[in-house]
Amino acid sequence: MATLACALAFASGAKAQTTSAESAAPPTADNAVMITVFLKHDQSRPLSELNAQLDKQGYYKAFPPAGVEVVSWYVMMGVGQVVTLRLPASRLREVNRILEDKAWGAYRTEFYPTYDYKAVGMAAHEKAQ
Repeated sequence: MATLACALAFASGAKAQTTSAESAAPPTADNAVMITVFLKHDQSRPLSELNAQLDKQGYYKAFPPAGVEVVSWYVMMGVGQVVTLRLPASRLREVNRILEDKAWGAYRTEFYPTYDYKAVGMAAHEKAQ
């Protein structure tokens, strides 16, 4: 996982900023990454206060950014929200910055590189039958 994180950091850090064409480009088989983000609620504060902070910081206006695919977005009771995104690797920094600027304070964040294993797992299950 550390190797993947380093590779993603290098790939996204190779350019200081992306062009608007790169930002608008959809993820493809050769450039897509998936990332699962845990947005852990600050449980010391009431939900109404957290939502007011998110509104003030413009969280829902900025996240998810246009062109980033939301694969899933769940509430995990006792934890917060879990969001899986599919995006071009070149946009990883952009997504990270949005969360740093717009979600921090209301949420603590954790990021996990993710991949879709469903087809492989289901094929293995079918074969085993």
